[in-house]
Amino acid sequence: MASSVSGAEEVRVSALTPLKLVGLVCIFLALCLDVGAVLSPAWVTADDQYHLSLWESCWKPASSVTWRCSSTLGTDWQIATLALLLGGAFLILLSFLVALVSVCIRSRRRFYRPVAVMLFAAVVLQACCLVLYPIKFIETISLKIYHEFNWGYGLAWGATIFSFGGAILYCLNPKNYEDYY
Repeated sequence: MASSVSGAEEVRVSALTPLKLVGLVCIFLALCLDVGAVLSPAWVTADDQYHLSLWESCWKPASSVTWRCSSTLGTDWQIATLALLLGGAFLILLSFLVALVSVCIRSRRRFYRPVAVMLFAAVVLQACCLVLYPIKFIETISLKIYHEFNWGYGLAWGATIFSFGGAILYCLNPKNYEDYY
């Protein structure tokens, strides 16, 4: 750590630790994965006849070559799923911006706790979304063919895991670790 003395006051300048840099990368990856999950057309797929996203449900009758789609925003659980995922993504975006600002200014430590709290809140919101979605899907939508949760759902889990990793890294006590760098 570098310090300079002006009069009787000591100003401490903290170095960016590799832990916080990795945490920032985790937050960025979580944000990218969330964007992919929200835009994904495939949260659930069934053979080549059905796919469900957060925005629409599409199916193709066996005798037709065209897909028929309808909005999924008509049921409460699908709206709640989308709201929870978007709420978590917003918190991840906000924590990324705060973490990015903390890299650019000299007094970083005061930003570590708010970033960690926002990330933990995002993890809770997104975990609720990711538990609610398959439970309500299986309860309300009965497909007579084999179906699976697809890559859009997996991207959302990836975002949640990276958010949790970033939150853990921002929770580590900077006073103990920054002295070594």
